[in-house]
Amino acid sequence: MNFFVAILGLGLLVFVHEAGHFFTARAVGMSPRRFYVGFPPALVRVKRKGIEYGIGAIPLGGYVKIPGMHRPAPSDLETFFGPALAEAPQLLAPLERLKRKFEEGDMEGARPLLPDLEQALEESSVSNGARKAARRGVNELRDALGTDAYWRQRTWKKVLVIFAGPGTNLLFAIILFAALFVVGSGGYRLGFEMESNAPVVKEVNSDFPAAKMGLVPGDRILTINGEQVNSLSDVPTLIEQSEGRPVTVVVRREGMELPLGPERPRKLERMSVPRASWESIHLTGVITKEIGASLSRLVRGERKEVSSPVGIVEGSSEALDRGAEVYLWVLGLLSLSLALLNLLPLLPLDGGHIAFSIVEGIRGRAVGREVYERVSAIGIALVLLLFFIGLSNDIGRHVGN
Repeated sequence: MNFFVAILGLGLLVFVHEAGHFFTARAVGMSPRRFYVGFPPALVRVKRKGIEYGIGAIPLGGYVKIPGMHRPAPSDLETFFGPALAEAPQLLAPLERLKRKFEEGDMEGARPLLPDLEQALEESSVSNGARKAARRGVNELRDALGTDAYWRQRTWKKVLVIFAGPGTNLLFAIILFAALFVVGSGGYRLGFEMESNAPVVKEVNSDFPAAKMGLVPGDRILTINGEQVNSLSDVPTLIEQSEGRPVTVVVRREGMELPLGPERPRKLERMSVPRASWESIHLTGVITKEIGASLSRLVRGERKEVSSPVGIVEGSSEALDRGAEVYLWVLGLLSLSLALLNLLPLLPLDGGHIAFSIVEGIRGRAVGREVYERVSAIGIALVLLLFFIGLSNDIGRHVGN
């Protein structure tokens, strides 16, 4: 059951991300053609007002199809209509007319030529595969030559639509963190802060029980009331479980294990919404800095922190075993991680599209599809490399266990 809930949680984050793209595109005058959570083949799909909504069978992401992502080029005609042209030479004349318009950059003059091409295609005798590819080409060209095509838009609109996906994930994380601070801030605390990547004491509040029991920065927390601490999330959970009763902590300090306490944790007042919002923003900044540091460590060859979707689902499932609140903290962290990963300046990630949109704005003209495709090939290779590194780490952890 936890595994299923964890997958639904990831689906929610993908939905939030794609909804950011979708609604922002509609708000600035672009008309998305599809909204999918998951990748094809489609398990469920429905069409409403010209937009196809669906759930894909491969739960590794999602997409919003925005019309005309690329400026039409002569090479597009060969890609889409090559098989049909080989079987029906009568398509050559309308295709050549379109090709000349594309070479001249006359997109307004190309649009009226599409009906002639479509009619010639319908009157020709070609195989089903060639006809299907050609019809898809007609639809792609119609979208790319439309007034709401993405490549036609001003730079700020393109950047806004693409940034809206990771931006919505970022906002979702901040709101979720703030809500958790409000709901969970009235519990019991010893009064210390930990490092962002391990159960190690970073700072001790001198007015709290942690200082009285002797905790100091650098202490690695091993157990709380005899329960082993395996991750950051274990620490607040075990302190809360004390319900105000005295707490004993065992730490590792300078290679030695030291028992500290017992001391009663302090009951705190619930955090106000403004303060919780500020704490959420601060926490988001701290986590963002740590994720950036982890990426730099990955470049230096330290790859143990990378995980695949398999490991993410498993970790989320384990968080559910510790309670709904712990799981929601993990969900917020995943949403933030998804936002930051998508902002990397690599195609086909959102950050790559943002970078290309800015370049196009500076140049004053669109970058050709072939350039997008070459750069995307590199980006896809790097993303797949990250996936297989993460999968290797997940398998290694299982083998180690």
